[in-house]
Amino acid sequence: MVMEGMGMAAAWAAGDLWVLAAAVVAGVVLVDAVVRRAHDWVRVAALGAERRSRLPPGEMGWPMVGSMWAFLRAFKSGNPDAFIASFIRRFGRTGVYRTFMFSSPTILAVTPEACKQVLMDDEGFVTGWPKATVTLIGPKSFVNMSYDDHRRIRKLTAAPINGFDALTTYLSFIDQTVVASLRRWSSPESGQVEFLTELRRMTFKIIVQIFMSGADDATMEALERSYTDLNYGMRAMAINLPGFAYYRALRARRKLVSVLQGVLDGRRAAAAKGFKRSGAMDMMDRLIEAEDERGRRLADDEIVDVLIMYLNAGHESSGHITMWATVFLQENPDIFARAKAEQEEIMRSIPATQNGLTLRDFKKMHFLSQVVDETLRCVNISFVSFRQATRDIFVNGYLIPKGWKVQLWYRSVHMDDQVYPDPKMFNPSRWEGPPPKAGTFLPFGLGARLCPGNDLAKLEISVFLHHFLLGYKLKRANPKCRVRYLPHPRPVDNCLATISKVSDEH
Repeated sequence: MVMEGMGMAAAWAAGDLWVLAAAVVAGVVLVDAVVRRAHDWVRVAALGAERRSRLPPGEMGWPMVGSMWAFLRAFKSGNPDAFIASFIRRFGRTGVYRTFMFSSPTILAVTPEACKQVLMDDEGFVTGWPKATVTLIGPKSFVNMSYDDHRRIRKLTAAPINGFDALTTYLSFIDQTVVASLRRWSSPESGQVEFLTELRRMTFKIIVQIFMSGADDATMEALERSYTDLNYGMRAMAINLPGFAYYRALRARRKLVSVLQGVLDGRRAAAAKGFKRSGAMDMMDRLIEAEDERGRRLADDEIVDVLIMYLNAGHESSGHITMWATVFLQENPDIFARAKAEQEEIMRSIPATQNGLTLRDFKKMHFLSQVVDETLRCVNISFVSFRQATRDIFVNGYLIPKGWKVQLWYRSVHMDDQVYPDPKMFNPSRWEGPPPKAGTFLPFGLGARLCPGNDLAKLEISVFLHHFLLGYKLKRANPKCRVRYLPHPRPVDNCLATISKVSDEH
């Protein structure tokens, strides 16, 4: 009887624990719901009943945090598409959703139609990047410029970057740099290399030559190291404490400003003494001498911020896309063979007296261009951009209140199976036929703020793939390596691989 009583007491105790646990869980769920509902109300109460009723579906999440934890969890778990998928699952395919991110009430635009409307309306939407990002890239850079200032600086820099004459000039240096890099990486003494790391160094060398020709090795190394830390802080939470990515990024920003200001001071001092630099003008020279219609020249902080932005964008995206395109080609032998055959045909058409590639050869790379576009779609280097509404505007039938931020989710557009059937499949042939509809392909944005270096980037990537296809192969050390998605998609081993030369003809 005593044993039975003890057993019954234990059973009752276990039952009580289960009841207590269930009560705790229910309490947590209730508190969570109440806090979320209260935060949502606080953020929208001032809009009034009529405007609130026109808002898109969604939720603001917890105070201060909003949807940031969900965003970071999805990207760090290896399933970045889960973040937007959770909104679609809970609220339907409305194309726009409300939430709270980067300390601001935010609308997520995730369909081609919504993104196109926002990107093409320069009066209704201005840049709206998070304050932390503006601090890192610079308040005088494109990410924070007014429409008029952006148009002025873009006009100044577009032709020297993307113009026919400029690309012709850069092509020779790009071609030589690619050839030398592949030969070095494939030499027996190189062994295994971090392919992505080496590609980033190569593309950084190219962009520095374009913007700051003549920069010494010490300057390039200092800039390259700082850019690595800067990029890790771009998508991190803005916690300015030792040990956090944003803290390191701020230090990197200060280092970049110091190095670039030093080069700028040297250029100005040499000009004041009447010294002329040898060689053609680079982008820094053009920025120093630029004047608007009123004779106003750019201040040093404007030049430095524009350079920080261009140097970063000019090597990060090209390096990553080149790596992924190479990997995708190696993983798809049929696509590799077709792309290689096209390059071999181009080589046969080159006159014996021609030294290196020309833009005419580049324009013949039709299938390779499809490979690059498909890589841009699959990889999504720039997976989101930011705007801010200047007035109440309706998108997809829902209200975006004046002052609210808008996130344009390019990744969601590119990975939408209603836009691209079987979106996770690497299929360059999907680009055959007419060009994509506006708003469905956004690797460089759209409208007046379209990335000014898009043609240069595609030229760099194509020249590298041309030479790789004709004479090299890549063998990854860890082909199933986990992918890290922030700040950009990359294998955690930086694509550790052996690069081998397979043909001596090219």
